[in-house]
Amino acid sequence: MISVSPARAAAFDILLRIEEQDAYASELLHAAHYKKLSSADRGLMTELVMGVLRWRSVLDGTISQASSQKIQRLDREVLTALRMAVYQMRWLERIPARAAIHESVELVKRAHKRSAAPFVNAVLRKSDVKPRPPSTSEAGSPKELASQYAHPEWLVERWIKEFGIESTRLICQHDQEIPPTTIRLRVQDAERQLQEKGIRLSPGLLLRSARRMESGDVIQTQIRGEGPIRIQDEASQLVATLVGTGSRILDCCAAPGGKTSILADRNPNGRLIAAELHLHRARLLRTLVRAANVTVVAADARQLPLRTEFDRVLADVPCSGTGTLARNPEIKWRLKPEDLQDLQARQRAILTSALSRVASGGRLVYSTCSLEQEENESVVEQALAQDKSFRLLGCRQELERLEEQGELVWKDLGSLIRGRYLRTIPGRHPCDGFFTAILERKAPSD
Repeated sequence: MISVSPARAAAFDILLRIEEQDAYASELLHAAHYKKLSSADRGLMTELVMGVLRWRSVLDGTISQASSQKIQRLDREVLTALRMAVYQMRWLERIPARAAIHESVELVKRAHKRSAAPFVNAVLRKSDVKPRPPSTSEAGSPKELASQYAHPEWLVERWIKEFGIESTRLICQHDQEIPPTTIRLRVQDAERQLQEKGIRLSPGLLLRSARRMESGDVIQTQIRGEGPIRIQDEASQLVATLVGTGSRILDCCAAPGGKTSILADRNPNGRLIAAELHLHRARLLRTLVRAANVTVVAADARQLPLRTEFDRVLADVPCSGTGTLARNPEIKWRLKPEDLQDLQARQRAILTSALSRVASGGRLVYSTCSLEQEENESVVEQALAQDKSFRLLGCRQELERLEEQGELVWKDLGSLIRGRYLRTIPGRHPCDGFFTAILERKAPSD
């Protein structure tokens, strides 16, 4: 058997793990096991994994037309090999079709599905697979939009009702593109250190302390983690910045620690408790955030084992992640409409618990990286109806404060506001989709 290229073998294995174990591509692609690959192989591995995940429904449509068997009946290994080949032939012009076909046949053999090799070869040779031309027509219905941009139709329908057809189109387009790598500068000379390593940066588009990667490989440098920089989306950075300053701070769902690190940096004289449900993630958080003013605890945010009251609380709750589909495309194929109610119940429990830990006059920032109303406005409104000791503050005032201080550099401030909430929309804003609400506990005299 002819060996398969390291990049394709790695991509095939990762895609299978994502299917079989509900694993996340972003974690597997950066696993230590694949660090030994060359830069070129890592690049192709990432391109294949993310491309197949982004365009899965379009790939499956092409395969279905050429297959004598229904796609639902195909073994995972066979379907994954077919998806990889079709993606290469339609999107990667520099890879000859014969190479894509040959290696996908070999991948099936490698997966101990040798009997399926002739089938894979026949389907791929029968497929009318040509390089994908750029789209020139604008889809006018949810079904057309979902088909053109490889999104579940039910999700597209929701977004059109919530944001309108044009914003939904921008969201879908954004989800199908490679998002920029953005970083936060933690120390003054961080940019110089990166430049010395051959990394070229451009200014952040939302925040003064952010930078966008133009060239180079920051992941392979040694200046990350609690070093001079953190890799972090700009909207995520903005959420943590909105928490403000205090002497006692609580981060309820802290891992992997990007926002925790911002809170620690912005409150060097404050004490910060970072809670994380899973012990292994709490340990990872401790290795990534080593600031002396941070105490990491393994605890369920729904039942916080804390008696202290805090000036500032961040509840960045687990959510569907529909605002991050450009980085996590597997989510759109896993998520079901009924999942949103289950997530909402968990989010309400976390917010209720977190609110009980806010001191008089203190503030809580509630945030998600979801575009769904059930996880955002609905959770906040239900919490406020249940606990009359809190009021909802307008995010505009806090954004204006950051603008006056020179920290917020985005010019169209109004576009970030929806009602009293912060709302970033992928495609309209240069970042992931985040929702933020600021709640303040009323003082006794209020």
